[in-house]
Amino acid sequence: MINNKVSDGKVGSSTVQVEPAAHKLPQLRLSTIFALTFGFFGVNMAFSLQSSQMGRIFQTLGANPNNLGWFFIMPPLAGMIIQPLIGKYSDKTWTKFGRRMPYLLISGPIGAIVLILLPNAGSFGFGYGSLAALMFGAVATLFMDLTSNACMQPYKMIIGDMVNEDQKDMAWSWQQSFSNLGGVVATIAPFLLTLFGVANTAPKGEVPLTVKISYYAAAIILLLSSMYTVFSVHEYDPVKYAEYHGLDPEEEKTKTPGFIELLKTAPKSFWEIAVVQFFEWFAIMYLWTYSTGAIAKNVWNTVDASSAGYQAAGNWYGVLFCIQSVSSVFFGILLAKSRPDQRKLWYKVGALVGAVGFISIFFIHSQWLLIISFILIGVNNLTMNTQPFSLLTESLDGKNEGAYLGLFNCSICLPQIVASLASFAIFPLVGHNMPAMLLVAGISLIFAALSVNLIHSSFDKKSVEED
Repeated sequence: MINNKVSDGKVGSSTVQVEPAAHKLPQLRLSTIFALTFGFFGVNMAFSLQSSQMGRIFQTLGANPNNLGWFFIMPPLAGMIIQPLIGKYSDKTWTKFGRRMPYLLISGPIGAIVLILLPNAGSFGFGYGSLAALMFGAVATLFMDLTSNACMQPYKMIIGDMVNEDQKDMAWSWQQSFSNLGGVVATIAPFLLTLFGVANTAPKGEVPLTVKISYYAAAIILLLSSMYTVFSVHEYDPVKYAEYHGLDPEEEKTKTPGFIELLKTAPKSFWEIAVVQFFEWFAIMYLWTYSTGAIAKNVWNTVDASSAGYQAAGNWYGVLFCIQSVSSVFFGILLAKSRPDQRKLWYKVGALVGAVGFISIFFIHSQWLLIISFILIGVNNLTMNTQPFSLLTESLDGKNEGAYLGLFNCSICLPQIVASLASFAIFPLVGHNMPAMLLVAGISLIFAALSVNLIHSSFDKKSVEED
């Protein structure tokens, strides 16, 4: 049997042996998969600070809890716009730096700048509860999410571009594990800084120094990790890419179909997974929006955002978010060894376990028992960020893959927008009770688990034949 040597995707690396058949991506070295996935450490530091501290920041600036939904609409709206565009245009962006990496090269530094600006929204003398302070925070949040999405999308697309099916579950798990480790660092930082004597309170309307320093650290790490990926990863050229994906190189030069046409010809699994995603991300939006307030009410018995108890609850939510991330990392180690035909099973298990975690928060009044709740939520966090992409990319042929992954991001962003808008009706309906909003989220995850049955996987029948 003849063996051909090909680059494994890493600058300066040695070669590996692969079969000469088309449609077969090469086996990558672990060092290459590390370079493809490690950057999510920095990206998720930004997202984790957003999800764990944004509600705290806006209530510190004087936002009415009834209006928090408005501030949480902008980030997913940004994601719905930026990720499909990056996916579509990067599919045809063939440069000496690659086709995905140029977007990361631009978005990384901009994201670092925005991370520095956001926690200072209350430090420019706008005044507590003023429209100017809230609008500055809202615009900074919008730009932070635009750049974070622009950083995140190349990492997602590069796995589909370069990783074969045998290594894909491992790559997604590694990426999510690095993502969770970034979340650990970001969310535990305010708590640890407080222990070391950094001020966790500030003048009314200003964000505590513990939060500011956490954002500054995230900015530095986002910049360094994104640049590491840019200069460590060598993407396949158009000829090699077409060869590995079984495509016509000349066809790759043609114009990408419009979004409407792509949606019309999307694989069935694209829409089936989107149903599950709707219920998953509907729930996650309420976790981000109401967790600090729910913990403050149930454990510290306060709803006053300027009180020491509320700020302590904000720190504790950071610790719990850290525990959630650690739980995801350990569960990811288990999931990395799973078979492709088990993807639907783990997707369903994760949603059900997460539902128990969400619902339990409503009943718990001990900060220590909440640890169990967030361990369970961490399991779901891992499965909902790995299994959908494995299930989708197994049904894609490499053609317009970036555009499809960008469009698929709408199944993450749209439910967040719906959840934010729905909160204006649901929050009064549950008596303006933040813990009750997490109960609603848990019920949504039960629907997500049931919806997994709708998905048709490419391995549903293959697994039986291979056994």
